[in-house]
Amino acid sequence: MQLPLQVSFRHMEHSEAIEEIVRQKAVHLDEFAGDIMSCRVVVEPAGKHHQHGNLYEVHVDLTVPGEEIAVTREPSEHTEFRDIHVALRDAFDSARRQLEDYVRRRRGSVKTLETAPHARVSKLLPDEGYGFLKTPDGREVYFHRHSVLHDAFDHLQIGTEVTFVEEEGKKGPQASTVRPVGRHHHL
Repeated sequence: MQLPLQVSFRHMEHSEAIEEIVRQKAVHLDEFAGDIMSCRVVVEPAGKHHQHGNLYEVHVDLTVPGEEIAVTREPSEHTEFRDIHVALRDAFDSARRQLEDYVRRRRGSVKTLETAPHARVSKLLPDEGYGFLKTPDGREVYFHRHSVLHDAFDHLQIGTEVTFVEEEGKKGPQASTVRPVGRHHHL
């Protein structure tokens, strides 16, 4: 790290033992990216929980060239954060994953996730076993009942949002791998 590690304890006594654990974990982060400019860590109890003991929040802020990585582990998400060691471990694990993503982006080795295009069912001809999708750019794309996943053709309605894979058919664009989107499949 280019700047010294900053460790703060809010609303609690300073602990040399906890600070040493934070220092070890911060050094470990340097193994994943040698260009970390600064690291700030704040440890604090989330409030007084007399029945269950204190829950801990851990904030890790890393500055790297061109980016800032911020991690917060709050006990409302994870009640196991009554143990400060678990809260520290999870916060630094998340920081490490984000740092690894940063390094991959810098190297240019991130695979971009191509999402399937979305469309809405615009016409249905159930007796003939096909229909048409209307894409956001206004095109109509043919689909057959057998291209709808999980035998869901009979559950489709006009306006149902779907994802699909577009292919060139004999008579123009056609959709394969049609999958209804959302829990109720109708928006």
